[in-house]
Amino acid sequence: MTTNDTPLTKEMILDAAEQVLRRYGPDKTSVIDIAKVLQVSHGTLYRHFASKASLREAVTERWLQYSIAAPLEEIAGRTDGSSIERLRLWLVTLIHAKRKFAVEDAEMFGMYAAVTMIEVDMITAHVNRLIRQIAQIIEQGMANREFKPGQSAPHAKAVFLATSRFHHPAHAKEWSLETVDDDFEAVWQLLLTGLA
Repeated sequence: MTTNDTPLTKEMILDAAEQVLRRYGPDKTSVIDIAKVLQVSHGTLYRHFASKASLREAVTERWLQYSIAAPLEEIAGRTDGSSIERLRLWLVTLIHAKRKFAVEDAEMFGMYAAVTMIEVDMITAHVNRLIRQIAQIIEQGMANREFKPGQSAPHAKAVFLATSRFHHPAHAKEWSLETVDDDFEAVWQLLLTGLA
């Protein structure tokens, strides 16, 4: 809620939008619903976001940043321990986060899945950020001779693509299969053979 003394910020709008999206789902949420939570006119929201689509994109982008990219950034930035273990931890953290959100935060995950089909530039930027994190881990592994010498960027992209079945929202229905963990392990071992 806002008061006359509190100026409306983009963060306040995004907080309210996320709350309403979780309550009603992305398809049933309107800008008017969000404005009601903030106790402002829906026209006020359009001063900050050009459309409902741009507001949904901003909510999704922020969710990806804080829920996915930031925790993975912390793992990628570590310099202690084994790079092999850190790369596996990074992948497992991504996979478990996506599985968890698909079940426990279904409305936001559903919006994210829908946005991946529409907002290609935003999703591409997010994916490229994740690939750079993988490359950072691979570079450290090359420097400490855990990984073979080579170019970290194409290797990182290959790792990301090879594991996409386990973290891309298009495959979410497969994540509950009994074999999914064994399948990941098989892919991981193959990747490790190529890298190490």
